[in-house]
Amino acid sequence: MENFKFEIIKECKKTGARAGIFHTPHGDIKTPVYMPVGTQATVKGLRPEDLHEMNAQIILSNTYHLFLRPGHDIIEKAGGLHKFMNWDRPILTDSGGFQVFSLSKLRKVSENGVEFASHLSGQKFMMTPKLCMEIQHSLGSDINMALDQCTEAGATYAEAEKARDLTKIWLEKCAEAHAGGNQILFPIVQGNLYKDLRAKCVEDCKPYAKCGIAIGGLSVGEEKSVMYDMLDFLHPILPHDQPRYLMGVGSPDCLVEGFARGIDMMDCVLGTRIARNGTAFTKKGKMVIKNSIYKDDFRPIEDDCDCYTCKHFTRAYIRHLINAGEMLGAELLSIHNLRFLIKLAEDSREAILGDYFPEFREQFNQNYKISDKGAF
Repeated sequence: MENFKFEIIKECKKTGARAGIFHTPHGDIKTPVYMPVGTQATVKGLRPEDLHEMNAQIILSNTYHLFLRPGHDIIEKAGGLHKFMNWDRPILTDSGGFQVFSLSKLRKVSENGVEFASHLSGQKFMMTPKLCMEIQHSLGSDINMALDQCTEAGATYAEAEKARDLTKIWLEKCAEAHAGGNQILFPIVQGNLYKDLRAKCVEDCKPYAKCGIAIGGLSVGEEKSVMYDMLDFLHPILPHDQPRYLMGVGSPDCLVEGFARGIDMMDCVLGTRIARNGTAFTKKGKMVIKNSIYKDDFRPIEDDCDCYTCKHFTRAYIRHLINAGEMLGAELLSIHNLRFLIKLAEDSREAILGDYFPEFREQFNQNYKISDKGAF
């Protein structure tokens, strides 16, 4: 615990948005923050230098995927995940619980953990809370996630309650097995869309939330308004003096609305995923840059964007690369999209510190209209 500390510098009185500093062994994280996802020890298509240049403060990797390939023993021999992937800033590792449930059709769940078949080979494994902690200890990530059971949107009350009960049992076992020291354990609040289950899970988590707590099981198919309503409900009952991490949510509009509800940390694969499909984030919404309207458009994606891509390349050139199947196109769009999301978090922080976050939020929402045509 002595290696982790969270300071709230400023709070927005109207919304509850917070600006803080999260001190970790691999550096300080200024919050609110967007965290790029490097599932398999790489943010797809990008070098650590690219991530440094866009001011990525922390990245994510995944316990499930690294356990299956190359194996946490290999990464431990390499000196841990930071050395293995040449990343010198904080790393958060997801427990793999979501992947076990979403990628493995053959699974058996019990108080001991989850028996599952690898989506790569079909080989069977048993992911226990103890093994989950052992893997993350070997990886050496700064922030470890507890093993949890995430339920799908539309789950019945009984299904959500059973998952919440298992999440509590597994959390207790994770805490028992957690190494501590230079690693902190984040418990995860589950309960699907049932507020009483969410409230109970918050109480389950509080004894184990030493310097951070996560919210899982949202943005899994429900309407955004429903997710926002749940965040409004959770905001006053979550530990106030700890960083709050909303898992797997990171579209531009959700970032701003999440921050407005007291969320400090968010992540999503969306930025790099849509980049590979030829789409860019802009302040006016999504730009489908592979469309023909951009074939002779020699402007940057956004005139006021400070990313490497916008400083050096045009819409026409990036469109050409995407349509020609050149991997540089996806790389350049990934750089832009991740910098856009990181900058959005930075601008949100400045707005909180400057006492104009409500106005910033309103202006952003007015400008940001998701469009599949992107004719601007």
